[in-house]
Amino acid sequence: MAKRLFVLTLALVIGTVFLVGFGRDDVDEAAGGGRTVIRNASMVLTMDPKLGTLENADVLIEGDTITAVGPGLQADNARVVDGRGKIVMPGFVDLHTHLWQSLIRGCATDQELNGWLGGCVLPLYGSPVNGADAYAGARLSTLDSLSTGVTTVTDWSHTFNADFARGNLQALVDSKQRFVFSYTGGKDPAIDPEIRRVKKDIIDPNPLARLMIGTHPTTGNYENTLASEQLAKELGVPLNVHLHESKADPATGQMDALRRAGALRPGLLTNHTIQMTDAELDELASHDVRVAHNPLSNMRLASGVARVPDMKARNMKIGLGLDGGTNDTSDMFNNMRVAVGLQRAQSTDPARYPTPADVLRMATLGGAEVLGLEKEIGSLTPGKKADLQVIETQALNFAPKVDWAAQVVFNAQPANVQWVFVNGVPLKKDGKVVGDTARAIADAQAAADRVKKYLGR
Repeated sequence: MAKRLFVLTLALVIGTVFLVGFGRDDVDEAAGGGRTVIRNASMVLTMDPKLGTLENADVLIEGDTITAVGPGLQADNARVVDGRGKIVMPGFVDLHTHLWQSLIRGCATDQELNGWLGGCVLPLYGSPVNGADAYAGARLSTLDSLSTGVTTVTDWSHTFNADFARGNLQALVDSKQRFVFSYTGGKDPAIDPEIRRVKKDIIDPNPLARLMIGTHPTTGNYENTLASEQLAKELGVPLNVHLHESKADPATGQMDALRRAGALRPGLLTNHTIQMTDAELDELASHDVRVAHNPLSNMRLASGVARVPDMKARNMKIGLGLDGGTNDTSDMFNNMRVAVGLQRAQSTDPARYPTPADVLRMATLGGAEVLGLEKEIGSLTPGKKADLQVIETQALNFAPKVDWAAQVVFNAQPANVQWVFVNGVPLKKDGKVVGDTARAIADAQAAADRVKKYLGR
C-alpha cells in the first residue's frame, strides 16, 4: 500500500512539474487553440467591406474561428492579449514562394532569371540533395515568414526528387501555417502515384493544407505540361505555373502550351506574368486565370514591371508573392511598398493602381480570393478562420499616429509584428516566434553548406 501511494504521489509531482513547465497557453494550444480575446485594439483593420476599420475594439477567437469583432466583447475564461496601441489585421497570404531557397540566399545577385537559375537551381537536379536539406531550408523559411505576419504560404516546390518533396512538405506540416503545396507534375510514370498518395495521406486529412500541381509550360516541355494538367483535373486542383517572367519566355511558347493542354481555366495560378500583350491579358481574364505578383523578385532579376493596373482593369484576381531565394526576405511590408512604388515610378502617377489600400487588400483578402479561400480567410469576418496578426505601433519606426493604415504599408517592419495566429493558435507571441529558431538556423547552415558544394560554389 505504501509503495502504491509513493508511485501515485510521484506521478502527481511529475505531472505538476510538466504542466508548470509546459505553460497554460501551450496546454490550450494542444487542446485546439482555446479561447482568446484581443482586448481594446487601437485599430482593427478587418478588410471586410461591411465591417470596415474599427477603433478601440476587441477580436474574439474561439477554437480555430473568429467569433466576434467589436467593442466590449464578453470573453470569460479567455486568454487576453492587450491590444492597446496595436493594430489587428488579417495575416498575409503569400501566393508564391520556394521555401527551400533560404538555402541559397544571396546566390548569383548579379544575374537575371536564367543566369540565376543556371547558377543556383538547375544544377541540383540529379544531385544528392535530399529530404533533410529540403526540411532545413523550408523550416527556416516558415519560421521567418511566420515572424513577419504571413499566415498562408503557397510553396512551389522544386521537387528535385521524391525524398526532397517529402522533406519540404513535412516542414510545412510542422510549421502549423496554412499552406498550398505545389507539387511538380510530369510524364514520369513514378510522379502521378506519389502525388496521389501525398494528396490522400497528407493534404486531404489536414485542414490547413491544399494541393496544386506545378509545371513549367513551354512547347518544348509540352508533354510534361499536358500530363500535369491532366493530373490536376483528375484531382480537382488548380495548376500553378511561372508565366512570361523574363523577356526570353514568350519565345518558348508558354501561352501556346497552356492553350493546347486545356490549362487556361478558372483557378489557374500564374506567377510573375510580366511580358504580356493586351490580347494575352484579355485571354487570361476571360478564363478567370489568377496572378501572383512578385515585385521584389522581379526587380532583383531585372525581369520587368508587371502590368498590374491593366490586370486590375480586366477584373483579374491578383495577390502578392515573395518568391523564395530571389526575394531574399519574407518581408511582406517591403513587398507592398515596392508594389506601390514600382507603378508610381514607371507612370509618374501617384494615383496609379495599386494604392496603399489596394496592396493591403492584395496581401490579405485579395490573396485569399486568388486561392479560392476567401470564405475561410483574408478578413476578420466572424465565422472565418482565426488567421491574424497584431502589429505594434508604439515603435520608433512606426510612431506617431497619422494614417495608420497607410503606415502599415510605408512604415511597418517585421519586428512590429507581435502576435501571429493561424487557425486560432498563436505561432508568434509577444514578438517571439514559437519554435527552436537556433536549431533551425544551425540546420539550415549545414544544409546550405552541402547545397553550395552541389552547385559547385
